[in-house]
Amino acid sequence: MTSQHRFSGFCVAAALAAAFYGTSVSAKTALDAESTDPVTLGWMQGFPPPPDKLVMQPESDFFSFPKMRWTVCHIRELMPTKQVSRGLRAPVPLEYAPLPGFDQVSFVPLGADTPMNWAQSLSANYTDGLLVLHEGKVVYEHYSGCLNDAGKHAAMSMTKSLTGLLAEILVVEGRLDEKARVATLVPELRDSAFGNATVRQVMDMTTALQYSEDYANPKADIWAYSRAASPLPKPEGYTGPDGYFEYLETVKGNGKHGEAFGYRTINSDALGWIIARVTGKDVAQLLSERIWQKIGAEQDAYLTVDAKGTPFAGGGLSAGLRDLGRVGQLMLEEGSLNGQRLFPKTVVENIRAGGDRNAFAKAGYTTLKGGSYRSMWWVFHNDHGAFAARGVHGQTIYVDPTANMVIARFSSFPTAANAAIDPTSLPAYQAVAEYLMAQ
Repeated sequence: MTSQHRFSGFCVAAALAAAFYGTSVSAKTALDAESTDPVTLGWMQGFPPPPDKLVMQPESDFFSFPKMRWTVCHIRELMPTKQVSRGLRAPVPLEYAPLPGFDQVSFVPLGADTPMNWAQSLSANYTDGLLVLHEGKVVYEHYSGCLNDAGKHAAMSMTKSLTGLLAEILVVEGRLDEKARVATLVPELRDSAFGNATVRQVMDMTTALQYSEDYANPKADIWAYSRAASPLPKPEGYTGPDGYFEYLETVKGNGKHGEAFGYRTINSDALGWIIARVTGKDVAQLLSERIWQKIGAEQDAYLTVDAKGTPFAGGGLSAGLRDLGRVGQLMLEEGSLNGQRLFPKTVVENIRAGGDRNAFAKAGYTTLKGGSYRSMWWVFHNDHGAFAARGVHGQTIYVDPTANMVIARFSSFPTAANAAIDPTSLPAYQAVAEYLMAQ
């Protein structure tokens, strides 16, 4: 298999889910946010752009840094997608009440001694867009890099949280039995590791799977998954699974379900299949009908798909920043928005309660000690009862019920793992919460 095919598949599945992308850049190029701004670097500018400024298929580097800083705002120009329609109604405008003083809000990063202010953190985190809602009003809004208020940005693994939310809604409504074995809902998975797992174990990622996401190992399972998921033509001689669903049928078990949390994107795709079987609608259609058409969204969103048109339930969403802010506000208001109830309050109560903290601790997340994972949302169990949707390279919807605050952020941090960005993010969110509560 050529490196082109390997990386193209990687960009569709792993790169949008949980991949640790290459971060190498020219020795002459600084790694700071300002010098790697895609506008400054001139990516895809001109008619046509110069050859050295192209970001395109079938080249294998469109998700390498710093090209990635352009790509996150232009996914559908590189991959096939499916619309998440906002419907035909007029959007419900957000109310604005901007507050001064944000840039000077100060905090001490985790593991550091020197304070940093909010403005410095935006640059340190390669922030492309950030929205703060307090008491339902926009008090702060920021755009840079590839993003403006009319643009869309890859949400990465925040997609998982929306898939999990849809599943939790179905559970609370009695349409999905969280105790049911997966094979009873999706018989095709009977012989896979998912077959004897419960729906809840899939939702909380406590499945025991023989599945490696070691990107340094060319034989790791992530590469087979990525090849299967790629919407591009398979290389000559390829005989493996075609598409997300076919790959899931090949996954073997490793251990006992329910004992430990293991963050594996294939759980989200399995959940997407479960949702589709229960409702007769894929994740893109159900997300549109249950959420996007009812939150007063400004823009359609979209999901990447495999060669068979299956939406990537684990990381394929791109959306506008304000619309993700609306999703956060919906979670803050426990299923109600703009005076309309979208789903039962119990849905958010279940998510906020969190998952098995002992099982989560076994995963060893140093920046999330004491946390848990429930219905594909990260629960911090801090004094403010905060919980979040999170995606690689710094994507987040952070909900703080105590401060009545929602933060939605898009970012293009060079390193995928959020452990690298949490030290200058989580304390910043807490500092802003305290600032808002003091107003």
